[in-house]
Amino acid sequence: DQELARQLVELGYRGSGEVLKREEFESRKQAAEASRLSKRSQQKKLASDEKVIKDPLLAALAAREAGNRNGKMTSIIFIRDRNARGQEISGYIDYAYRLKTEDFEPYFSAKKRLLPRPSDLSFYNWETATSTSNPTPNYQVIAENASGLLFKNKRDRKIINVDPKAPNPGDNSERHIISTNKYIQVVIYDHINRRKT
Repeated sequence: DQELARQLVELGYRGSGEVLKREEFESRKQAAEASRLSKRSQQKKLASDEKVIKDPLLAALAAREAGNRNGKMTSIIFIRDRNARGQEISGYIDYAYRLKTEDFEPYFSAKKRLLPRPSDLSFYNWETATSTSNPTPNYQVIAENASGLLFKNKRDRKIINVDPKAPNPGDNSERHIISTNKYIQVVIYDHINRRKT
């Protein structure tokens, strides 16, 4: 009998934990259910949400934001343009890592321009001949390779070949050339993450 079992538990005949009256149990149960429902509905808001985006690069990044945030994909953004000093710079940006470490609201609001930095996967200043490469939590940089610069996905160990002459960038990867008048050159490499089994 359920009623008898409840009364026995209320009286403390079973269990080593705290004994609850039925009213206390019901209120805690309702609070736990409400908390669970609010967590489900309170998903992290995307930086691109509710923005009117006209720039092709920002539109492409907005389309990839959710996938890069939830880990289903990682995107490498190649940008070649001029910095604030007028020097030509280029580099490869780990989009998923930048999303985690930086607020993208100013980029999607067009208050700030997305440019490569010396701390990104790869960076080159054409005027000063400054070159850097850095691993991220998603990618390892393979610079000493006969076929050029490569990136190894740390999750599934697949290689992304960013050579524009290569027939394709690698397994589970796609190359997308973005036509925009705000940058000299933009290419996005999308990699669909597949866990190694």
